[in-house]
Amino acid sequence: MLMTAHVQRYVAIKQGLGYSFVDQAQMLNKYAALADERGDEHTLASRIIEWSSAAPSSLGSRERLRVARAFAVSMHAEDNRNEIPPRDMFGRGKRPRPRPHILSTADIAQIMDAALSVPPIASITPYTYHHLFGLLGATGLRVSEAVALCDGDVTPDGLVIRETKFHKSRLVPIHESTRSALADYLMLRRRIGGQSPHIFVLSTGEPPDHATVSRTFIRLARQLGLRGPVSESGPRLHDLRHSFAIRSLEQCGGDRAAINRHMLALSTYLGHACLSDTYWYLEATPVLVRQIAQATEAFRKGGAA
Repeated sequence: MLMTAHVQRYVAIKQGLGYSFVDQAQMLNKYAALADERGDEHTLASRIIEWSSAAPSSLGSRERLRVARAFAVSMHAEDNRNEIPPRDMFGRGKRPRPRPHILSTADIAQIMDAALSVPPIASITPYTYHHLFGLLGATGLRVSEAVALCDGDVTPDGLVIRETKFHKSRLVPIHESTRSALADYLMLRRRIGGQSPHIFVLSTGEPPDHATVSRTFIRLARQLGLRGPVSESGPRLHDLRHSFAIRSLEQCGGDRAAINRHMLALSTYLGHACLSDTYWYLEATPVLVRQIAQATEAFRKGGAA
């Protein structure tokens, strides 16, 4: 079988799981064309390295290697004659995840209150930011998911999040207090928000773009002293999602079984493609890590007794 056929099958599996996988598919098809031209019957580490080295930049080489190596791992699982190239052949170029800044409920309330002063005053804009930041903090939605909400997406069972990051829809239940706040905003929105089908709109009548929402959040955080000058890092808009996830996890206590159950539920709620993306939050949850350590120590002492 030609390498192109193997790539097509691999891409179909990835896209069937909900990944768009467009850029990766284009890269793999170029690799497969080279492999077929050279008569490769299996993935060869040397061929993948040769193809990756031809990228115009070191970053491009690392990205080619990352994509082709994942394909080679999948092929090797089926037939161990397929070779897997070294992971760090072109160095470790992937940046670590930025450290999350966990916002307290008081911090979020401050930002929401400050949003009511965003110009133009006496328009829908300040109320949109006030309620949008509140919804992100209360649900952990991605900002792209929140600004994409339209009429009909607020249902008795919760919010319908359509065509998410991984092209799947999900239902996000919301607390009664969140539902009430959203209802208050929608009453005002229907009076002065214009005809757009989107729930969150600005004074232009159109929904805000992600970059504008992020800049507004950072400006308000600096204004309140929650974030330092331009040269310093601090809370970002995405930290509303981090804060929601971590507060949620901290409700589990140190019960490992409860944590595992909650992790699965939280991963579904947040729309993560991989459970490992949710487990990452444990690293940024010192309270929960401490609770687990205490529970483990108590278990060991009980076993020793």
